[in-house]
Amino acid sequence: MNKRIKMIFPVPMSDATRPLVESQLPTSLLRPDIEVSFVGAGQVMTLADSYYDMALMELAVIEAGIQAEEQGFDAVCINTVSDSGLAALRSRLSIPVLAPGLAAFHTACMLGHKFSVLTMWPRWYPLYRKTIKEYGLEPRLASIRSIDVRPDTEALLQGKETVVFARLLEAAWQAIEQDGADVIVLGSTTMHQSHAYLSEHLPVPVLNPGVIAYKQCEMLLDLGLSHSKAAYPSPEQNKDAAFIH
Repeated sequence: MNKRIKMIFPVPMSDATRPLVESQLPTSLLRPDIEVSFVGAGQVMTLADSYYDMALMELAVIEAGIQAEEQGFDAVCINTVSDSGLAALRSRLSIPVLAPGLAAFHTACMLGHKFSVLTMWPRWYPLYRKTIKEYGLEPRLASIRSIDVRPDTEALLQGKETVVFARLLEAAWQAIEQDGADVIVLGSTTMHQSHAYLSEHLPVPVLNPGVIAYKQCEMLLDLGLSHSKAAYPSPEQNKDAAFIH
């Protein structure tokens, strides 16, 4: 029987944005026995540019994920490196719940000694500092490098490749040569269009976080594993009405 993975993008998706988001999983990586469904979350577009926006994303992702088991999904994959809603959904659900920051940062530690996060703008720095501290990975972080370009959650990097890719490459080289990074992690799933270019032009692994999280979801399903309920205990009482209106 085929397995189903619910991929939660942390903001609403327009008809124009959906194919750009879905393209982060190339057909060559998809399996015929696993069905993936991308869903947008929330009612408002956010840029995660503040703690206020981070709270909105957290609520949106939780709301989009809490019914996953009832809907017949076998796993949830959160599609934002902020890992919004991860702990809450692991508490609420029994099926595996993974997120790109958790997956990519730990994979980077398996592939090298120090990793750098390569991101669009400094306003996203608190997202990485929060999760990296929670995961106890601060000693393995070489740096966070930004190209100081305001992200576009509708067009992603489309139409900006010539300028953005070159700036990302320059920042990645600075992380390697000046900060001692031997692995580069893209700081957003919306940056996936730059992955092939950077991988071709850099001498170290470049991790595409959305893909890593998705493939680790597949691995957990193959192995029959899920998160520990000792670590993420279920609530005594279901309070889904607080999220679903």
